Amino acid sequence: MTKRIIAIAFIFVCASAGWAILGGTIFARTYSHDAVAEYQVISTWGARQNQSPPTALFRHVVSKKEETLENGKKVVKTVEEIQTTNLPLESSRINVGLDLEHRQKGLLWYNTYKVDFSGAYTFRNVSEKEEAVVFNLRFPTTEAIYDNLTFMVDGNAIPITNQENSASGVVKIGAGRTAQLAVGYRSQGLDEWRYSFGGPSVTQVRDFNLTMKTNFKDVDFPDNTISPTEKHETDNGWSLSWTYKNLLSGFQIAMVMPEKLQPGPLAGRISFFAPVSLFFFFFLMFIITTMRGIELHPMNYVFLAAAFFSFHLLLAYLVDHVSIHAGFLIASAVSIFLVVSYLRL
Repeated sequence: MTKRIIAIAFIFVCASAGWAILGGTIFARTYSHDAVAEYQVISTWGARQNQSPPTALFRHVVSKKEETLENGKKVVKTVEEIQTTNLPLESSRINVGLDLEHRQKGLLWYNTYKVDFSGAYTFRNVSEKEEAVVFNLRFPTTEAIYDNLTFMVDGNAIPITNQENSASGVVKIGAGRTAQLAVGYRSQGLDEWRYSFGGPSVTQVRDFNLTMKTNFKDVDFPDNTISPTEKHETDNGWSLSWTYKNLLSGFQIAMVMPEKLQPGPLAGRISFFAPVSLFFFFFLMFIITTMRGIELHPMNYVFLAAAFFSFHLLLAYLVDHVSIHAGFLIASAVSIFLVVSYLRL
């Protein structure tokens, strides 16, 4: 009896070591290629996006007199410098559509999405004369594509130039008059989408409204971001609104894409916890066979452990090719068939 218990314990230890190796292999396959896989996803799809509001400004050349010392004598020189004046942003009307489309790379799912962005921004010329105003829209990231770009002032499309990850155009605006800049594009991103109010510090926002529509219901907002002021559930997601008359805040508006069940980490954890179920199975088998006087050779326990191990081995390599749910069902069916058929024999 003692020798049989020692043999069963040795079989259990060997099986546990095999599961530990398998689990470590799964985690190595998952995370050793994670950085490379994420870079590949970003290079073919897009990176995390953080959109900021456009700016409007005009420039003047101002002459100033400066005194300098030359050979011990005071010399007055006229120096010209460029003075920049930013137009105040009086109102913002923004619409954002987020369409979640998960993509799998290796043993991990990546939270990729499509974004449809449009905004109407009203600026006022504070100058006492007509100015050539430069409107500039900075794109949320350099690692993305921007399709169907619109850039219009007061309903008229204007020529734009692209430089330093931004689009800009020049329009003459009369003294004290307002101009509405309408911008829009379609793009793709990863993990989260953000909208900042224009700076890392506390920023003032007037007459602001942002409406976001999602095609997913599991919405989540990161830490240090603003929750929506209104939300309404739709057939396939949410309609969220942020509305403010006069806001001072250093926080941003952000949405985190919901994660899909990750096959690699799940299969690895299941493998690491497999010895627990095998221990209880061996314990019950030993009690039942002892009470009924059935002599089971330790080699039978080896085959039972192998039948258990087949589930995790199949699952580890099926999740690369099929969904985690289908892989789980196939591996379970094979393992149960092996255990039941061997016990019957």
